[in-house]
Parts: sequence; C-alpha cells; structure tokens
Amino acid sequence: MLHSIELRSLIGDEILQKILSSFKKATGLRAVIVNARGEGRIVPTEFPEDCKLCQIVRGSAKGLEKCQRSYERAGKEAAKYGGPYIFRCHAGLVGWAAPLMLEDKYLGAIICAQVLMWEPEDYFLEEIKEMCSGLDVDLGELTEATKSLAVVSPQMVQGAADLLFVVANHLMKTSLITLQQRKEISEQQARLGEEMFARKQLEEAFKKIETRSNRVYALEKEQELVTKVRNGDWDGTYRVLNELLADILQKYPGDIQEIKTRALELLVVMSRAAVEGGANLKNLLSLNSRYIDEMMRLDTIEDLCLWLLKITQKFVDSVDDGDDIKNLQVIQKAAEYMKANFIEKLTIDDISQAVYLSPCYLSKIFKQELGCTIMEFLTKIRIEEAKKLLKNPKYNIMQVANEIGFEDPSYFTKVFKRSEGVTPSQYKRKAL
Repeated sequence: MLHSIELRSLIGDEILQKILSSFKKATGLRAVIVNARGEGRIVPTEFPEDCKLCQIVRGSAKGLEKCQRSYERAGKEAAKYGGPYIFRCHAGLVGWAAPLMLEDKYLGAIICAQVLMWEPEDYFLEEIKEMCSGLDVDLGELTEATKSLAVVSPQMVQGAADLLFVVANHLMKTSLITLQQRKEISEQQARLGEEMFARKQLEEAFKKIETRSNRVYALEKEQELVTKVRNGDWDGTYRVLNELLADILQKYPGDIQEIKTRALELLVVMSRAAVEGGANLKNLLSLNSRYIDEMMRLDTIEDLCLWLLKITQKFVDSVDDGDDIKNLQVIQKAAEYMKANFIEKLTIDDISQAVYLSPCYLSKIFKQELGCTIMEFLTKIRIEEAKKLLKNPKYNIMQVANEIGFEDPSYFTKVFKRSEGVTPSQYKRKAL
C-alpha cells in the first residue's frame, strides 16, 4: 500500500497542500488525505487543527485507532463503489471519502469529516456520549465541543463530496502520467547505462586509440544518424541516437550545459536530415525555435535525454508526413526520364536507377499514387507520342512503331488497339 510519504513523492507536497487549503477556503470545510489503512494523514498546513471534538477523541489512543478504522472503511467503500462515499464516523460525525485509485489499485482517500447535518439535540448528545464512552475522555468536555461543530445542508455535503471526487480523479490521472514519464526515463537511462558500460569495456580494450579515431567515430555515427532520420527509420534512429548520447554522457559526465550544446548540434543535424527526407521546411523552422526554448528550460540530464528522444521521433514522423510529396517528386522525375528516353528499350531497372531508388520501391509508389505499373505508364507515353505521329501524313504505321520504340509493327498495333479501341490505321484515317 502507498503511504503518505509515497503520495507526496508521487504528486508533490506543494500540490497536495494547495488542494487541501483551497478546498478549506472555498467551502469552509477541512479535508485530509490518508493511505489505504486510514493512517498517515496529510493535513493542510494553513489549517492544521482538527475540530475541538476530534482533538478530544484523537487524544485518546482508542479514539485514534477508531478514527483510523472509520477512515479505512470509508475509503474502501468509496473505492468499491467508484464514487464519493458519505458516512458517519465512530463518534457520530458526518464525513465523506473520495478514493485515490491508480489504475485498479486503491491507494488511499481524501477525507472530509467533522460536520453535522442537523442541529445537535439532547438525544444526539446522549448518542455521542454513548459512542465515545469507552475512549477514556471527558464526556462533559466532549458534549461542550459539539456546540462548535459546523452544520452543513445535505446539498452542500453532496456537492463537497462530488468536488473531492473530481479532484481525486484528476490527481491520480496526473500521477499516472508522472509514473509513465518516470518509467520512460528509467528505461532510457537503463539502455544508456548498458551502452555506457559497453563503451567503458571498449575503452579499456582500446585505450591506446588516438583522439583522431574518436572524432572519426563520432562523425560516422552522426552520418549514420542523418541517414536513418532521412529515411524515416525510427528503430535505426533510436539505436544510433542512444549510442551518440552514451558517448556524450561519458565525455561530459554531469556537465548539463555541455551536454545541451551537443544536443543542440544533434538537433540541427537531424532537422536538416528530416528536410532532406521530405519533411516540410517551413514547419520544421517554426518548431526548431520552440524546441530550443524547451531544451533551455530543462534542468536535469535525465529529462534532457528523454526530451531529445521525443523530439527525434517528431523529426522522423515529419519525414513520414512528407512521404506523399516526396513520392510525387520521384514520380515526376521518373516520368521526365521516360519521356526523354521512351524510344530506348527501357527496363524498370533503367528507370529506377535514374531516380536512385530500388525497382521494388519505385514500382510500389507508382501503383500507389497513379494506379498503374511503371511499364504501363511508359506505354501510355509511347501511345500519346504515336497519336501525334499518326496525324502526320509523312509517317506510315511501321515508321511510327520504330519512332516510339516498337520493333514489331504488329505488336504495336495490338498495344495501340488495347489502349485506344481502334487500330493505328483506323486512327490515322480518322485523324487525316
């Protein structure tokens, strides 16, 4: 179970104190935070005192134990029903509990108590005396203390209970995000630690290698990082970035300013690589200014490393976002090459080499963007050129076939008819 000190560590004492103090100022009611056993109370430092009756009851060891049991039972009931739970404590006072749930685990509750929902009458005072009779307290003093209790309407009790429930939910959602961030930092630091350990072993094995070799290594790794980012390869980018970070952390241990300088250099390198990979230059320029401001506000090396990792993923994602534009540019270059060389016996390998892509990838984006194969697109170019030549009286069918790269006139006729629905001869007669 989570103790109060753990809750403070998870959320922060300043935030917890602000919530409790603001609730008191807004409603006039005092709330505390307890763990799952009803213990370890966090109280508002601005309003540290319980009401007079609770001070008397909690001044007894038996009374304190019963208070904790009341809080424990109320918190668990609230967790079971998934909402605020209104209850009467062992001393007869009205209270309500809002559960603190982290995922499906009950960690504790925010408790507001020490109120009445009616003016105390004689039978009620007798009831309190009876409920507290075994606590070793002055019953006369206890009866007098009931006069200072706040009397709250049922509507206000329900409203205050609902408010605490909303606050509790928000607190635990924030805690979940904090835990996730800590987990991400821990995982990345573990990987960096592994990389640094491996690097240390290498350093011992090759400690006689000169500084120049280290510079060559860093340049090679930076170039590898550029290639991975440009290609939108996240797994490869993540691996190389961790290797570079391990190198930087080993070279400048604990020097966050120097590490920020190296991180800024990597930021510039990756930004250029993303643009080369097809990312939108205007968007990246506006983001880079914001990223630099964010980086300068970071004050721990762990946060800096996690931040750089997330920004790197945005660069890689921006390359993916620019794929459509990049694909269209490649298709345009391939089309221009085919128009300039359609008379040659072009193959898919010839065309893909002209645009520096693999035949498989070029075929994929042609089919994806244009809905046809590369060779079908080449055939369309040849047919369009053939239609122009057929309108010229000085060209016969065989000459047209030769001019557009078909050695066999009969095959040209077959391809032309399949495309246009008429033979070249029929098309020529209509055109002239």
